Amino acid sequence: MTNHSEDSVNETLAHLSSHGGRRRLVRWLVIVVIVLVAGAIVLVWYQRRDGDAVGYQTQPVEQGDLVITVTATGNLAATNQVEVGSELSGIITSMTADFNDSVKRNQPLVYLDDVRYQAAVHKSRAEVASARANHRQTQATRNAADKTLTRYRRTHELTGGKSPSQELIDQAEADLERAIASVDAAAAAIEMAEAGLQANENDLEKTIIYAPINGFVLSRDVEVGQTVAASLQAPILYTLAEDLRQMELQVDVDEADVGRVKEGQAATFTVDAYPQQQFVADITQVRYGAVTTDGVVTYQAVLNVANPDLLLRPGMTATAEIVVEKIEDTLLVPNSALRYRPDSLVRQAGTSGGLLSSLLPGPRRRPSRSMTAADNDKLPGQGATVWTLSPDRRPAPLTVHPLATDGARTAVSADGLQPGRAVITNEIMAVN
Repeated sequence: MTNHSEDSVNETLAHLSSHGGRRRLVRWLVIVVIVLVAGAIVLVWYQRRDGDAVGYQTQPVEQGDLVITVTATGNLAATNQVEVGSELSGIITSMTADFNDSVKRNQPLVYLDDVRYQAAVHKSRAEVASARANHRQTQATRNAADKTLTRYRRTHELTGGKSPSQELIDQAEADLERAIASVDAAAAAIEMAEAGLQANENDLEKTIIYAPINGFVLSRDVEVGQTVAASLQAPILYTLAEDLRQMELQVDVDEADVGRVKEGQAATFTVDAYPQQQFVADITQVRYGAVTTDGVVTYQAVLNVANPDLLLRPGMTATAEIVVEKIEDTLLVPNSALRYRPDSLVRQAGTSGGLLSSLLPGPRRRPSRSMTAADNDKLPGQGATVWTLSPDRRPAPLTVHPLATDGARTAVSADGLQPGRAVITNEIMAVN
């Protein structure tokens, strides 16, 4: 009985001893994990505070001219382009000019078959002759009627009114009036015949079509032997361009830029045919009428272009750079320098600075609106800040006043800023 009791006690003590060992092991494991995590946190925190090696990208301040341009595209055209047509219908018997030929004003270009028109002229001339003959005949009839009436009246006076009778006198007066009317009608017939003759002679002259301007042949749309029909509209025979040594460039200016584009401004442009060559032009007109294409509003500007070597041709697509503003001999800083803000300021403005927030992984929080780089993009005349490197290699602020920008560089005025001085455009963080 005693032995059995001792065995039970021993088993109970062994069980309790085993259970207590496991609890101590778990406790020690938890303590070790906490120490390791705390050490890692402290290590990372110190590295985040003191272990950053900051490098800066800089660019030098330049001194020079800032040219602000507006880009617009369009097409070249002749200053005066004329379509030569025919007012008459007929068969083309001859043509004197071909593509690219130089023509002079009043030079014959096209001859139409004129047989029908010559016949019409001969007929009109005959009608004029007939009308004139009829006019002479009516004049003779009028003269005879006038003499008859004069004789009747004289005889009537000599006979005391006995002869001839009043009825004959009245008849003679009516004959005279009819004769006078016939003379007037014959005269009108002459004018009608002469007008018909003039019209037919004019048509005969139009069978030869002349160049209306001095210029070059851009297109020839008909051939010899072809029949042209001018019943509905004048058919186009040639397209002529006035002297191509002086051309115009018509470009579409965006509505956002049209307020800065003025007459007299200089421009340069390129064409695909000569991509490495720049041509010069100047604005002669900015039109008020808007052109809307797919919801985009543009305004047409016309530029005068000299083309002494005839390199440029009508219809070529051109991309023009219009100089809307030029500031000479000014300080120039890159726009990225105006947008730069030191990372330390960004962190101070965008984070609370606590230990946990410094240690937690993840992307850096963006700064508040009051500290964003956009605030450094000021309007001309307002203050902005650029950052230079102090002797101890730390960012130092410098206030500048932007004047104008071309999108890549900004003209500024500032005290203490000289050409060649480096301004910070970006910083590079490297963890040691």
